[in-house]
Amino acid sequence: MRSMCDIFIIILILLNFRLLGSSRIEACIKAVVWQALALGALAFFTTLYPGVWTMATVGLTIVVKAGLLPALLRRAMRESEASRELEPLVGYTTSILIGACLLALSFLATRSLRVPLDHDLPMLVPATLFTILTGLFLIIARKKAITQVVGFITMENGIYLFGVAFAVREPWMVQTGVLLDVFAAVFVMGIMIYRIQREFDHIDTDRLSDLKD
Repeated sequence: MRSMCDIFIIILILLNFRLLGSSRIEACIKAVVWQALALGALAFFTTLYPGVWTMATVGLTIVVKAGLLPALLRRAMRESEASRELEPLVGYTTSILIGACLLALSFLATRSLRVPLDHDLPMLVPATLFTILTGLFLIIARKKAITQVVGFITMENGIYLFGVAFAVREPWMVQTGVLLDVFAAVFVMGIMIYRIQREFDHIDTDRLSDLKD
């Protein structure tokens, strides 16, 4: 059981680096889909007594995160005719190097936190922190609104994994609540991306700062 969880945690970490190093929006969306599948597997394997609610939550996670949200992102990508993030605020090589530093920082922070867990998975908490920091970095370091939405989903994946790791008694309540919140947020963001594209013929958020009355 532990070896399976470790494999999914490593996959999640590698997907974070994929998000940091890819300029193709479609590749980032696919990485988010694989993240959702890894999160669903971790939610199942780390639950001490998987039951009906756990299985329902895992299924809902996969349907929303690997199905509905990527579909909304792909539609926004088609409507905005954006396929690449060509001029990010932070370059992709630099982003990967920063990601390595964030991963090391996550491991160091975990050693200081001394968090109580009901399962012996020392890599789970660092992966949680790293995923949250990766999403936050994407929001800050990328220009296109759709890529920032990907960052938001990635950060939420880390928060979801945080619920898996720490909400021992009723993890499905935490996971479902967060899942519904992020679905609503991404739905609204998709509408905003479409409106921005129609009004200004681009979705570069840094260019919106040049708008004047």
